[in-house]
Amino acid sequence: MRKLLPVVLLFAVAWCQAQDEGYQTPPKAIADLLLAKPTPAVSIDGNADLMLLMERNSYPSVEELAQPELRIAGQRINPNNFAPSRQNFINNFILKDIRSGKEFPVSGLPAGMLAGNVSWSPNEKKIAFTNTSNKQVDLYVIDVATRKASKVNKQALNVILGQEFIWMDDNTLLYKAILKPASAAPARSLMPSGPTVQQNLGKVAPSRTYQDLIKTPYDEQLFEFYAMAQLVKNVNGTETKVGQPAIYTTLSVSPDKKYMLTRTIRKPYSYLVPAFGFNSTVSIVDPTGKPVKVLAEIPSSELSPSGYDNILNAPRGFEWRDDEGATVVWAEPLDSGIYKKKSDYHDIVYSLNAPFTGSPKELLKTTWRFGGITWGNENLALVSERLQSKQSVRMSLYNPATGSFETLQERNMTDAYGNPGSPITVKNKYGRQVIRTIDGGSKLLMNNPVGSSPKGDLPFLAKFDLKTKQNEIIWRSQEGAYETVTDVLDADKLVLLTRRESQKDMPNYYIKNLVLRIADKPITSFANPYPGLEGVSKQKVSYKRADGVDLTGDLYLPKNYDPKKDGPLPVLMWAYPREFNSAADAAQVRGSKDRFTMVSYGGPVFWVTQGYAVLDNAEFPIVATNADKKPNDNFVDQLRMNAEAAINKLADLGVGDRNRVAVGGHSYGAFMTANLLAHTSLFKAGIARSGAYNRTLTPFGFQNEDRTYWQAPELYNGMSPFSYADKIKTPLLLVHGEMDDNPGTFPIQSERLFNAVKGHGGTVRFVSLPYEAHGYRGKENLLHLLYEQNAWLEKYVKNADKNGTGGAGKKGF
Repeated sequence: MRKLLPVVLLFAVAWCQAQDEGYQTPPKAIADLLLAKPTPAVSIDGNADLMLLMERNSYPSVEELAQPELRIAGQRINPNNFAPSRQNFINNFILKDIRSGKEFPVSGLPAGMLAGNVSWSPNEKKIAFTNTSNKQVDLYVIDVATRKASKVNKQALNVILGQEFIWMDDNTLLYKAILKPASAAPARSLMPSGPTVQQNLGKVAPSRTYQDLIKTPYDEQLFEFYAMAQLVKNVNGTETKVGQPAIYTTLSVSPDKKYMLTRTIRKPYSYLVPAFGFNSTVSIVDPTGKPVKVLAEIPSSELSPSGYDNILNAPRGFEWRDDEGATVVWAEPLDSGIYKKKSDYHDIVYSLNAPFTGSPKELLKTTWRFGGITWGNENLALVSERLQSKQSVRMSLYNPATGSFETLQERNMTDAYGNPGSPITVKNKYGRQVIRTIDGGSKLLMNNPVGSSPKGDLPFLAKFDLKTKQNEIIWRSQEGAYETVTDVLDADKLVLLTRRESQKDMPNYYIKNLVLRIADKPITSFANPYPGLEGVSKQKVSYKRADGVDLTGDLYLPKNYDPKKDGPLPVLMWAYPREFNSAADAAQVRGSKDRFTMVSYGGPVFWVTQGYAVLDNAEFPIVATNADKKPNDNFVDQLRMNAEAAINKLADLGVGDRNRVAVGGHSYGAFMTANLLAHTSLFKAGIARSGAYNRTLTPFGFQNEDRTYWQAPELYNGMSPFSYADKIKTPLLLVHGEMDDNPGTFPIQSERLFNAVKGHGGTVRFVSLPYEAHGYRGKENLLHLLYEQNAWLEKYVKNADKNGTGGAGKKGF
């Protein structure tokens, strides 16, 4: 036995070493689904006369992801062109005359176009877009009449912090331009100026676990160089500087075009929060950039107190009132930002009119946290309030002229059935979107593009009576299809633009007239890009878990599958847990069996082509058991009940083999997966992508948990699968993007769980995808991801009994 020992050890060491296997590809049926050319995106003018078709490629190459990148202040920057380093682009534009159905190419487009940020001019006679090249970002305008695109800028744009440009009027664009070429960026000195020092002098300043933060004085220099910009006004191609250079985070023009509202970053820069949480100044300037009034000096968000409904003790939510020429509105806390402080009102909303020399006017006070105002006219606005800790939302009717304030509806955020929809808006004389009333101003036209119901999602259009507070549905998607209102073209004649799909029919757009009730006019005819899924069956299955909570999931079965003839199939279950304070809300049906299956790299539907029963969107609610409890107080037990109920359902239907079930998920779904493998013997394998597995590394809260680690250490440890790595014996595939940018899901989370499971003799594989963030994009990486997942499922689930592999997967529970 002693002679054999070194051989066994060598084998174990070799098995644990990193393996350079090169990029692999999955079976052709899976690869074809992934690489299918995307359907064009569409943008339609307000009269539905003209449609812009925007074509795009499927996925960039990993080589494109490998381009230079700076990761500072929570931003990912391409240092060569003053733009975000990770974007999705449009590769071609086509204009379509909706009445005739004719399509026209757009001339003058740049070679190798990488377009984005498409925006119609106010009169919809022009369309502006940005084009990103290796060296700079330019601004193009398409003349709709001539169908020709022209470059209009001379100075390269700076789009590092977003808000790429604004139409000020039909001929004037406002944008941020670079100050110096990228070659002038500060060079890193080999000799640092000194150590990096952070300190806190007694202030309570909890912060989330953000990534890509400023870490050194050199990072500060780089951030300032790349983020500093000059505002430029462009009138028909003639550029004029506006004001002085600054680091702009937000910029908006007043409805009457006489003022601009700006928010600019000021020093010192934070090492604890991203750029949009830095110290900032909110100001009003005139069209030349001349300062008119400083409205507020906002401190760094690192001073925000932890806990839901607690906010920074500072003014927030600055915006222009849409129904007046130049009135700015904002909110301030009345409880110093601590919601638990006893107070009749928690927020106050102010306004200030041009010329901004007077004192702010109090508009209203709210008993919950102020969530925003949707403006209508001088007598009507809708105010939203919310309490995240209670999962509650409130909508109230506000009369700006009289100050009257009346609650219209109060419900749980998680009550999908009770959602009345959002009010339809129209452009007013300023070109701003405001609430459209109907029936003499007594009702609102409400659009609910989801329309959750006990029969599944059935989008609807409704009339909301402001006096009776009742919602009367006047149109609803028919069962057997999924049709949603994308725009109301004429509110009086009820002419709608809709998007309709079914299990077999690709989503396409139609013009619908509810008054004349004439046949719907199709305006697109997109074909099915996934012939490999034809014949696959889809159904919404319903079942109960042990405590009586109703659950659902989307079940996909292979083409020509007959459970009586073919027997139970291996199963892939994919889920994402969500927290609920109400068991009734948790039991509501979500989703629709009648939607067309659109394929995404992150979904599980690929494996229906490989002979699996796939349960996607399996409901995994985590419910507060009573008013004194929080959902996560028995997190693991509820995960187990959700999983058991789903497996039992598929076994009872005769389509799923309870002894060959895999579970998977991304992000919080990966966290779920690792916990299920640590605490149950229900599965043969697990796939966990880009998750967080040690909750002590997110100590100031995570997901919808607002208690800190120090307030609830047992909860944090008990919910961390890392704490139970010695119990994970079911084969676990871990995948993570090596440049994950999501708060909390640092790649070290997967690295440490892999080491922990490996150290206790578990079966585990860790795949780190080069250059990928929290969501994956590179074509080669995605193909390899699907290869890895397929190989894992084939070995440890489908063929587990043949290979003598797999986890516990015990029959029964």
